[in-house]
Amino acid sequence: MKAEKASVDGNAELRRLLNLDRKSIPADGGEQFNRLVFASSPYLLQHAENPVGWYPWGEEAFARAETEDMPIFLSIGYATCHWCHVMAHESFADPEVAEVMNRYFVAIKVDREERPDIDDRYMNVSQMMTGSGGWPLNIVMTPDRRPFYAATYIPKTPRQGMPGVVELLMKLAELWRTERDRIEESCASIMAALTRLGGPAPAQLPGDSILADAYGQLRQMYDETWGGFGTSPKFPMPHYLQFLLRIWRRTGDASPLAMVTTSLIHIRQGGIFDQIGFGLHRYSVDRQWLIPHFEKMLYDQAMIILACIEAFQATGSRDFLKMAEEIAGYVLEEMTGPKGGFYAAQDADTEGEEGKYYVWTPAEIGAVLGDDAAFCCRLLGGTVSGNFEGRTILNLPLSIEEFARREGVTPDMLEADLSRWRKQLLEARSERVRPFRDEKVLTAWNGLMIASLARLHGATGEARWLAAAEQATKFIRTRLVDGNGRLFRSYHGGRGDVPGFLEDYAAFVSGLIALYEGTLVSDYLEEACRVSRQMLSLFRDSGSGGLFDTGIDTEAVLGRSVNPYDGVVPSGTSLAALNLLRLGGITSAVDLTAAGEAVLRSAMGKAVRQPAGYLCLLMAYDYLLGPAVEITLAGDRGDPEMLAMLRVIGRRFIPRLVLRHAEGDPSFRELDGRATAYVCAKEACRPPVAGAEALGVLLDEVV
Repeated sequence: MKAEKASVDGNAELRRLLNLDRKSIPADGGEQFNRLVFASSPYLLQHAENPVGWYPWGEEAFARAETEDMPIFLSIGYATCHWCHVMAHESFADPEVAEVMNRYFVAIKVDREERPDIDDRYMNVSQMMTGSGGWPLNIVMTPDRRPFYAATYIPKTPRQGMPGVVELLMKLAELWRTERDRIEESCASIMAALTRLGGPAPAQLPGDSILADAYGQLRQMYDETWGGFGTSPKFPMPHYLQFLLRIWRRTGDASPLAMVTTSLIHIRQGGIFDQIGFGLHRYSVDRQWLIPHFEKMLYDQAMIILACIEAFQATGSRDFLKMAEEIAGYVLEEMTGPKGGFYAAQDADTEGEEGKYYVWTPAEIGAVLGDDAAFCCRLLGGTVSGNFEGRTILNLPLSIEEFARREGVTPDMLEADLSRWRKQLLEARSERVRPFRDEKVLTAWNGLMIASLARLHGATGEARWLAAAEQATKFIRTRLVDGNGRLFRSYHGGRGDVPGFLEDYAAFVSGLIALYEGTLVSDYLEEACRVSRQMLSLFRDSGSGGLFDTGIDTEAVLGRSVNPYDGVVPSGTSLAALNLLRLGGITSAVDLTAAGEAVLRSAMGKAVRQPAGYLCLLMAYDYLLGPAVEITLAGDRGDPEMLAMLRVIGRRFIPRLVLRHAEGDPSFRELDGRATAYVCAKEACRPPVAGAEALGVLLDEVV
């Protein structure tokens, strides 16, 4: 569905709102705005000129609802959400809808990326009440935040059995006036279910059979033809691929490795991968990865880079490393701010049309490439009829090798031509109205990207990946930390004021560990330990040893919850468990190892019931089960031979790696003044070896 057409650039509109003299605007927004005009979130600012009298989440809204005995209409979304745009243009910008909402409800807007705690709790409500969820997420609730109605997109007028928004609002307002007992009964039932759902589920740590159980579930979901999991919509789910690589390493079974390589190859050739500008769209609406939902999310880029690096490490195929570098290059080009922070997302829509920025006709390609256009169209699937609303989402119907063979050219020549055409088409595409970019910097997603870039540097030795990871780390240190070292969640418009959540701490620490392993700079290790200990003090449940998603010093929306489920991104619980185990191994800090084991036990009851829903948690458990490969490096960190040794390690798939620098420990001496590695694996410590070549030979024996 198309949203209402808009000729203005969404980024320019946002800058206009941010540059307003807000001191001159009344507290309620005045005639031109509502209270969201004072927000920093791009999503909230997108709704600042709605006739709906939106409030941000806060006591002012709840106090008014309580005083005036009004229900709350809570709407949760994010700045690059297509269906959020549709509902905004259809309903929230409509005076008739606004009049009803303003008369009968206190309306609150929430950016789910800025407040994942609110989104998570009310999404659970939606799934319990309706069996599904998504965005926009619309909740009607009492002044004390207890929900009694949930829906996702609501059309302006009745459609396909769905009531129109005005009709629905009137019915809910009548329900509030006349059937308060029924509402109270519903609220009590929902709150009881939420309490059960959000608690820890401790269990003893099982044997490695749970890993086999999870693999069995993935095999059942796997698409043998196109790779990936399920049918449609189909998400890339990079951590599924990472888990499969660990099964391959643990068992030696070639099948999980083949599942990984097949999936990545089809993703790279599909329309879900931006063949011109690179980067990964959010998901495919079909099973063959052809028609994407065109949003580009930072976390998707970070996670698929990690999966590609590990696929390269496991197979030696440089195609996967190239794919990782293509995606990382897109992030540096399109998703990186001037101070080094990584932006959250790019929108699916331009000028009110989903995907308009990305699709082509043969005539448009011809105008750019001239005589080369027909050949390029054959390569990239460009046709007159198109594959998406009369235009073409570019893709690779055949691999480069297959197409070259069919056309009687060499793959190298074809690659060179494609690179040249891509640059020309990218330049032409850049003249189009660009998708809106959510320039909010999220600590958690930046932590994931820092880890990805640090590991890409480890595999390639390319300085630019390390520089970008270090610059983003500096951004977090300087703009997303308060005076007491407490992390913030997000930064936009010169402000960062939402306290960080568990996932922010855990993802940032994962980035710091990756930086330490890529550089051996002790500052990164020390900071990772310090932030992890602060995380434990803020989030640990003293009863179960698990970790709440919200800190002890912040608001607990409908109560504090423990949620280890791994969705499209790893849960904070899963990341934290692995971080604690790794830090404990590197530093020999038994308290951190014990904390990591406790986190695993606190969530294992849920993982045992549905292993495939907790694959990142199970990757942490795989790490705990071992066997570990411990490598201690002695020598000058900046010595070219030391850097070469780090490259040797970074190019190998060692999922249970414990890597440390000797830090002057006399037990680990350099051999003949050369950088030296001490390796312990398979329950035995090997004689030390000097130099990168000798280390590579040894690792090939023991890994």
